[in-house]
Amino acid sequence: MNRCKLPKREGFRALRLSLHAAILAVLAGYGCTLGPDYHPPPVSIEQDWLYQHDTRINSLNAVNPLWWQSAFSDVALDELVALAVDNNLELRSAALRALQAQQLLAIAIGNQYPQVQEIVGVADRSKGSFEPGVVQSEYTLDFNLSWELDMWGQFKRLVESAAANFEASMAEYDGVLVSIVAQVAQTYINIRTAQRRLEVARENIRLQRESLRIAEVKFQAGEVSALDAEQALALLSNTQATVPRVEVNLQQLKNTLAVLLGMPPHDLNYLLGEFSMIPSVPARIAIGMPQDLLRQRPDIRQAERLLAAQGEQIGVARAELYPAFSIGGSIGTIDIKDGPFEGSSGAWDLFAQFQWNIFNYGRLKSNVRLQDATFQQLLADYRQTVLLAQADVENAIVAYLKSQEELTYYETAAQASKESVRLSLSQYTNGLVEFNTVISTLTSDVQQQDILAFTQGTVAANLVQVYLSLGGGWQIREGLPPVDLLPEAVKEEMLRRTHYWDKIIE
Repeated sequence: MNRCKLPKREGFRALRLSLHAAILAVLAGYGCTLGPDYHPPPVSIEQDWLYQHDTRINSLNAVNPLWWQSAFSDVALDELVALAVDNNLELRSAALRALQAQQLLAIAIGNQYPQVQEIVGVADRSKGSFEPGVVQSEYTLDFNLSWELDMWGQFKRLVESAAANFEASMAEYDGVLVSIVAQVAQTYINIRTAQRRLEVARENIRLQRESLRIAEVKFQAGEVSALDAEQALALLSNTQATVPRVEVNLQQLKNTLAVLLGMPPHDLNYLLGEFSMIPSVPARIAIGMPQDLLRQRPDIRQAERLLAAQGEQIGVARAELYPAFSIGGSIGTIDIKDGPFEGSSGAWDLFAQFQWNIFNYGRLKSNVRLQDATFQQLLADYRQTVLLAQADVENAIVAYLKSQEELTYYETAAQASKESVRLSLSQYTNGLVEFNTVISTLTSDVQQQDILAFTQGTVAANLVQVYLSLGGGWQIREGLPPVDLLPEAVKEEMLRRTHYWDKIIE
């Protein structure tokens, strides 16, 4: 709905308004804003989660903004997250994009005021034809002002559009922040998982060396053939071969973590500390309600703000259908020396004008339709983002809950596997079973212990995915302007290039 009442018929009939009356109306405070007033559109969102009643889920409490602290209570992880927030270059780039959007908003606000405010000085020295040989000097100093009045709310719409774009850029920053925190947490968990897998492999190597020793002793005593020792050696060598593969994965994960921290790949042991167990998960997690996603997920907020910004562009396009009114003037002095017109004088000029593209209605109306179609496309994108967000959360929740159930079974299997190794070695030593039984149990144990370590890491990583899908974590920057999201070194560098940076900081 328009914010003002316009003539029903657009075109030459509106020319009946005199320029003088229009300017008086504006100066008296009259104005109108064309185009639809934006209101957040309704979206389809469920009332409850699919696993709402699972005892491991708490939907009554909102997500803790510092979820990595409350979920894992790991000091090393907390320090890594803090370093990433301060130094990650992708995050810094997002902060600078937000700062750019903030300055575009400031420019749009400035365009509401006189667009031309300038001082013009001219010094001219010439030889005239009135008095041959006489050189004349002329000095002019003028102050010019021109103001296109916001009759149809075009500049106001541009400000509102720029404000929405700025809010969208802050939501984009929040999205990058959430992603970086989650990537650091998942990479850290994967590092601890790889370390645990190495520990498991080395423990199995110790057991297999013992089995090889027993087989060799029995062979030397003539109790068994050389086959038992050869089988034990083959199994041991295969298990030893898994260690380099896991070590490659571990180093690659450390390199990934270094980049997330804004550092070149190097030894991160001083940050990771001594090897610790894979982070365990709490018995119950708070995830809030589906409706919370609208204000919590950065991608949803960004899509909604982009939609709002585009909605204002419809009004901007509609304003082009109507005449533009401007007022202005100039005041200055002229000083002439050494000529027939020598002397000084002052001059002033006032003007009022309008400009109307009356023969461009096909193009201008097409632009209105273009902006409206873009708005409708962004509306569909926004609603799709909301749907995908809900599916994202539901997928993460079911993966987390089911991986916990999977872990329970693997824990039982791993415990049984350890016991079977102990029994088989004992029975083989006493000559009660063939060595094939020992080989079978040892082979199975290698797989079971590795699967257990991998699944423990998967559960923790799936919990991180739940928090990532919920959009938690960006609140740690809430209330900070873009400039305060930048390191001091960057702010000082920019300060050296502009005299107005102090105003930005304020």
